Amino acid sequence: MRLVLLGAPGSGKGTQAQRLRDQKGIPQVSSGDLLRDAVARGTDLGKRAKAAMDAGELVSDEIVLGLIRERLGRPDVAKGFILDGFPRNVAQAGALDRLLTEIGQPIDTVVLMDVDAKALVQRLTGRRTCPKCGKVFNVYSSPSTRGDRCDNHPDAEAPLLVQRADDKEDVIENRLKVYASQTSPLIEHYTARGLLKIVNADQAVEKVFATFVRAAGG
Repeated sequence: MRLVLLGAPGSGKGTQAQRLRDQKGIPQVSSGDLLRDAVARGTDLGKRAKAAMDAGELVSDEIVLGLIRERLGRPDVAKGFILDGFPRNVAQAGALDRLLTEIGQPIDTVVLMDVDAKALVQRLTGRRTCPKCGKVFNVYSSPSTRGDRCDNHPDAEAPLLVQRADDKEDVIENRLKVYASQTSPLIEHYTARGLLKIVNADQAVEKVFATFVRAAGG
């Protein structure tokens, strides 16, 4: 089971990938996590990535692909992997295809977590986080029982919930526009190769997961 997972911010792809990882015992390979780990460990690729980030530049595809190559060389990917966060455009998809073919681990399926843009905006703008314990609420779907304070603490210690800067409506709309412009060509790319499966992710979490598992071939 070798998957590429696509989905807009707020589509729940991270949550579903983690559940599939736990059920099937295959690792979730997140490009963001790989970068943070390489930088923290001070590897050669991590140093190159840090230099780019410190200079305010994007980390090159070459570095990200190098990190993916390293990660897919570990023993725990014998049963497969869930690739999350890469590719983000058709050029990256082509480079990834070549890498996976070279190492003998071609993609089996590409799963798109599909959610209506209006629903995504509501999910993300409604998100609130406790600055003390990190618990996440949503004012629309899963509010705190204490209104604007975290219900994970005694009354006297309950901090005010905060909204992340990148969860504000103008920022979200821009993030979704960027995602849409990059992802539409990817949908065509993977559809043409007969790899794309679409999951309606605007449903209850359990229902989405059941559909996701079927789409992934599980």
